[in-house]
Amino acid sequence: MVPLSLPLSTLLKHRDCLQKATVFYNVLHQRPWKRDFGAVSAGVGQLLSHQPTAKNYAASVCSSSSDGRDTTDKLWSVYHETKRQTEDLIQVISTNSVNPDTIFANNEMSLRDIEIYGFDYDYTLAFYSSHLHTLIFNIARDILISKHRYPEGLRKYEYIPNFAVRGLHYDVQKALLMKIDAFHYIQLGTVYRGLNPVPDEEVIAMYEGSHVPLEIMSDFYGKSTHGHTMKQFMDIFSLPEMTLLSCVNDFFMRHNIDYEPVHLYKDVKEAIRDVHVKGIMYRAVEADIEKYVCYGEQSHAVLKKLSEHGKKMFLITNSPFDFVNRGMTYIVGKDWRELFDVVIVQADKPSFFNDRRKPFRRVTDKGALLWDRIHRLDKGQIYKQGNLYEFLRLTGWRGSKVLYFGDHIYSDLADLTLKHGWRTGAIIPELRKEIKIMNTEQYVHVMTWLQSLTGLIEQMQVHRDPASQAVVDEWIREREAMKPQTKDIFNAQFGSLFRTYHNPTYFSRRLSRFADIYMASISCLLNYDLQHTFFPRRTPLQHESPFWPEYSPAGLNVSSRLHRSKAESD
Repeated sequence: MVPLSLPLSTLLKHRDCLQKATVFYNVLHQRPWKRDFGAVSAGVGQLLSHQPTAKNYAASVCSSSSDGRDTTDKLWSVYHETKRQTEDLIQVISTNSVNPDTIFANNEMSLRDIEIYGFDYDYTLAFYSSHLHTLIFNIARDILISKHRYPEGLRKYEYIPNFAVRGLHYDVQKALLMKIDAFHYIQLGTVYRGLNPVPDEEVIAMYEGSHVPLEIMSDFYGKSTHGHTMKQFMDIFSLPEMTLLSCVNDFFMRHNIDYEPVHLYKDVKEAIRDVHVKGIMYRAVEADIEKYVCYGEQSHAVLKKLSEHGKKMFLITNSPFDFVNRGMTYIVGKDWRELFDVVIVQADKPSFFNDRRKPFRRVTDKGALLWDRIHRLDKGQIYKQGNLYEFLRLTGWRGSKVLYFGDHIYSDLADLTLKHGWRTGAIIPELRKEIKIMNTEQYVHVMTWLQSLTGLIEQMQVHRDPASQAVVDEWIREREAMKPQTKDIFNAQFGSLFRTYHNPTYFSRRLSRFADIYMASISCLLNYDLQHTFFPRRTPLQHESPFWPEYSPAGLNVSSRLHRSKAESD
């Protein structure tokens, strides 16, 4: 994990100030740039042209002094100089942005090695409008009232589109929705009971701190089972479920109704399940597909590109055939099945990847199930259920020549990468929105100064005299006051899908473990040829120097000279 703070070069005592400033620039956002390396190197070099003065500030502050007033004055001098140079650095960073259509790598992977491409359907090939979440919420809310005899007053609650984010945890027994980081710590300020935040002091009292012990965390697939009291919501379809849980909790609390949180969780879970299992959602989408399905011409282009290059393709989805057929006909056309070598519906992932007992059944175009034993998986046919072990035996598609895409990190990707050695690609639609926010001037300004201020505190905390400590304490308060801004800019309640204030989220931890690559949509593949190799950036470990040759100003200048030389020769 990249350190949160790299001390700004104005505070460093080393001679490689320019190099480390360039590293700071590159590491700050931990992301690939639309680079003009020559301009960046020149810009950083220019803004650090007054470096010796700043170094003298740091050196003089770090020297012993009997005059407390003199020390605090110098501390504030370093603070203001750091702020000034940070403002200059912001101008350089703001001229660069992340391309939302980039494919990001957790693990080195070359498309040259991929012979077979597999896909989930929902939120991988088919993307849905916001109307679908409203539909799921309304149907499940009405099921609670009609089937489980919940109060009629719940009908007044409407779906809140921007309330929850994916990857949150829900404490079933305490009825609390929250975000947890990669180290099992609750992000204070993101704990909600109903639709209202829970004060930090109350959270700390309930959990005897902010750490969630392993034994009450969700199981491998994010579920609350076998004594685990935490449920993690990992798929996009769970957004209406989290919102409904919060709304029902809110209603009971507002009306002072005594209720059992465990029963509430199970009832909401069952209502949401009924929306899917009983086909209510499927029929509604099929009846008005233009309202719910975003036209997927780019998904069609990806499939066509892979087919033209002779790649094998298959589809494994939990959705029923009629629903998939209607959607794929809308997205691709009536001949969509000709693109796939194998199509499996109602696969019941993730048990599809683990349970050897379920055999495949062939499904007719009219949805009838045939009883004959399956000896091969034929192109153009539709199969139901089955299991991965039988799939591997019948196709021979094993190991790292297979790349499978899905949106659910657990159900789609975890077993494939851990047990079967397939390469995996995570589809994270939220990524596009978050990158656009990260590209804004507001975000760049807040994060650059927050990083610089953190580095300043890290360097100057060595001064333990009361006057100096009072200055550092003031900087710490400023830093604490800025941290909520880094959350609210993404989502007022829960912040970014990928980070707590500075640590990766629990979602990010699982994403980095189970996905070789990740992207906002399958259409990102259109930006790369099928010989492309994806390289994860070598971000420094905590004990490593945050400097790599490829980031050095000299290296950048060599690169720019090579480009100029090539252009001149052309």
